[in-house]
Amino acid sequence: MSDEPPTPPANLPTELVTTLNEATSDQLRDVATYAEALAEHKDREARLEESVDQEDVEDRPDDLPDDVPPKATITIKEINNNRYYYWQWRDGEKIRSQYKGPVNPDE
Repeated sequence: MSDEPPTPPANLPTELVTTLNEATSDQLRDVATYAEALAEHKDREARLEESVDQEDVEDRPDDLPDDVPPKATITIKEINNNRYYYWQWRDGEKIRSQYKGPVNPDE
């Protein structure tokens, strides 16, 4: 083992590295145990969120077009005194819409 302290990963915030450098060896062992448990917890949450997203895809409404994401909502737009349904969703910073049909099918 080297007499030099280990080099921290470059992606760690400076304030975190400073705090760890000031900690005792017992505190560092506690931090390591906590960090590992927290990482496992976050991995588990990510897996659960991914499975929920997959369930959303499986629960797609029958009339949802393939190019419309499952989280799209239906909105009503009025054009020339006629009302129409549109699928609407966020795509990055933009709001996207796709025509669904008239509110009153007789129109």
